[in-house]
Amino acid sequence: MNRISRLSQRLANQIAAGEVVERPASVVKELLENSLDAGASKLDIDIELGGLKLLRVKDDGVGIHKEDLVLALSRHTTSKIASLEDLENIESLGFRGEALASISSVSRLSMVSKSADDAADSAWKVEIQGQELQASLAPAAHARGTSVEVRDLFFNTPARKKFLKTEKTEFGRIDEIVKRMALSRFDVQFSLQHNQRVIHRLQPAKSHQEKQRRVGLVCGPAFIENSIFVDLEGPGLRLWGWVSLPTFSRSQADLQYFYVNGRIIRDKLVTHAVRQAYRDVLFHGRHPAYVLYLELAPSAVDVNVHPTKHEVRFRDSRLVHDFLFSSLHKALAEVTPTEQLAAHDADQAAGALNTPGAAYGSSSQLEDRQSNLSLAEPSTPAYVGGSRGFQPGARQIQNHLAAYAKLNADDAEVPPLGYAIAQLHGIYILAQNKDGMIMVDMHAAHERITYERMKQACRNEELKMQPLLVPLSIAVSRTEADCAESQQQALLAIGIELERVADESIIVRQIPSILREANIEQLVRDVLSDVLEFGSSDRIQAHQDELLSTMACHSSVRANRQLTIPEMNALLRDMEATERSGQCNHGRPTWVFQSLNELDKLFLRGQ
Repeated sequence: MNRISRLSQRLANQIAAGEVVERPASVVKELLENSLDAGASKLDIDIELGGLKLLRVKDDGVGIHKEDLVLALSRHTTSKIASLEDLENIESLGFRGEALASISSVSRLSMVSKSADDAADSAWKVEIQGQELQASLAPAAHARGTSVEVRDLFFNTPARKKFLKTEKTEFGRIDEIVKRMALSRFDVQFSLQHNQRVIHRLQPAKSHQEKQRRVGLVCGPAFIENSIFVDLEGPGLRLWGWVSLPTFSRSQADLQYFYVNGRIIRDKLVTHAVRQAYRDVLFHGRHPAYVLYLELAPSAVDVNVHPTKHEVRFRDSRLVHDFLFSSLHKALAEVTPTEQLAAHDADQAAGALNTPGAAYGSSSQLEDRQSNLSLAEPSTPAYVGGSRGFQPGARQIQNHLAAYAKLNADDAEVPPLGYAIAQLHGIYILAQNKDGMIMVDMHAAHERITYERMKQACRNEELKMQPLLVPLSIAVSRTEADCAESQQQALLAIGIELERVADESIIVRQIPSILREANIEQLVRDVLSDVLEFGSSDRIQAHQDELLSTMACHSSVRANRQLTIPEMNALLRDMEATERSGQCNHGRPTWVFQSLNELDKLFLRGQ
């Protein structure tokens, strides 16, 4: 073992680079954060060979003074904090003062800057290579702002270079970083080039429509078409942004952007709260998509817990978790067919004039172009099935005609899901509203309606608890036993009565009666784990909802059951009044809509 000695500055910088500079995308992230902190309103990013040959970031920020250029390349030099009080109220993206020093130690770096306060005409350029400790300073031509150029990344650390992927993969990571930054600052213009080819050119977005357009450019138009906008406030908290409808889910968690005071993070507390909000409506194994912004006091969040600042620590994590869950859970529950159809109309409005169906106008205008079909009343009764058995065919036709008259009357108010016209294969309900055709999966829709009614009935009754005939003893860790003892009243509120009998042992005395067939020991362990991790648990509610979901599935109307027109219309009205009616208990869609323009496209009308 060698004697203890002080590391050289160059070696210390290269070790720090291992934490900050993982790949070219890490360099782009650090440089963009510096530019945004400098007040830039325009950012130009130029990449060559996936970032291995060249990384250049140019901004129009406040710039760096000549005297500070060389100092900026030293470790732990920053203009963003000066005292411990500043560290506890960080509002900037960067503050550690390690980025430029770490980058310069593993690349050939040059930086040109002109300060806004500098009256001289010329800017100043500083250059440094990984093996050098002294930077050279020279005059240069540059507008107000800063340009940082990084060439030959990892040229002096070939071991690090071996771990990099292909050019396409590395640029894909850079592209993702630029997208994240573009979503964090709508007021900034972003331009990205790769090998002299323009990839993105995002103009500043000020209005809500412009912001939504940028989100659509970054996340894809399908996300905007299948998302809702939320803007909710709580005690010292504000949550706003876009969350996808449950029917628009992903196989991977790759379309999830969450920002805390403008800083993108990946936090397990946030992920858990969002998934909990989607628990009742998301298909198994699928992931929601969202672009969300959480705003709170800088002193209420600690961003100095990870070198890359991807993780944060909330002062009151339980408050944040409960606010995120309750806000999103409520927003998803309040999505009605009316809102979904309105969003669909808004998405179609922009291109409506260019579609073939636009030449024909509304359904009422079609009457001038085609003759109505005459309906003759049959003289013999027709079988319509369902609980009513045989009914006179004339009455059924009268119901059809009455609904059709309402649909075609200009002054009639037609419900969002319209009126039923027919039943297809004993599975789907075909309905028509003012704007097009709606198909409903009658079993999935009835299952959601029944499930929501069962949940409401359970909420209206007091939680019934059942004492165990023989109390269950469970061996746990000391930490879990401490949690059970300190959270005894909170656990009792969700129906579990626990008692600590030893340092590493607890006894379960009562559980919710509806869960008497569940694996009690596993359930208690899961609840304690959640309380330790997130400050609360929804395991009891989740198990109860799972049982109610199964009961609702078995008690819902089955396929091949013939429904009458009034029964189908009653189901449609119940769907319009039920929360989360757009999805069944398993996350499948319960209805789909085809506008008249979309139907016209299918048949090439107007072409």
